[in-house]
Amino acid sequence: MALENSMAVSDYLGKLELLKQGAEARVYRGVFLGKPAITKERFPKKYRHPVLDEKLTHRRTVQEVRSILRLRRAGIPVPVVYFVDYTSHSIFLEEILASVTLRDHIMLMQQSHADPVEHLEPLAPRVGRILAQMHDEDVIHGDLTTSNILLRSGGAGDQETDLVLIDFGLSYISALPEDKGVDLYVLEKAFLSTHPNTEALFEKLLKSYTAASKKSSAVIKKLDEVRLRGRKRSMVG
Repeated sequence: MALENSMAVSDYLGKLELLKQGAEARVYRGVFLGKPAITKERFPKKYRHPVLDEKLTHRRTVQEVRSILRLRRAGIPVPVVYFVDYTSHSIFLEEILASVTLRDHIMLMQQSHADPVEHLEPLAPRVGRILAQMHDEDVIHGDLTTSNILLRSGGAGDQETDLVLIDFGLSYISALPEDKGVDLYVLEKAFLSTHPNTEALFEKLLKSYTAASKKSSAVIKKLDEVRLRGRKRSMVG
């Protein structure tokens, strides 16, 4: 039965639009049970022993689904999980329509405004708050970048946008302040390298995170330690 289900999923995936293929997974767009959907398929890694590869891929799929469901239960905006096939390691997710990545939004503001920071300032505290909520649920994203945060339009005539967190492929559950500090450090490095001259925005984000999180003091302390280690490595390099 599992083999038949896996073959059915493989046939289904073959009919979908391939959006991108990374080192770990393929991402497709299509329709699932009448709803616009994104499907993420983790494929076998030929360089790994088959048994080890199956074990690691299964664990990664479980961790991703667990993180998303944990956040949804807490009321944090993430895509709905429609279906999971653990044989083919495929996750069927809600497609977030009428959305743009935070990365593209920031770049558009930088290109179209003489003072983009003024237009982006209201977003920074909102991003800080949603990340604080995520970490208070002990979910570590693992790949925090502005490409993995969406701005979703509220609908016709509604100028307000929602923030939605996506792509939990490297996520896991941890209560350790250091893991959360590293998560923020990854975002900081990605944020400042992708969006030059936005240091003030990131500091506003961190200030909001600190105010919103119940566990922020230990996390920010670890972030400062990770930053210091990073600077030392840069000096040695």
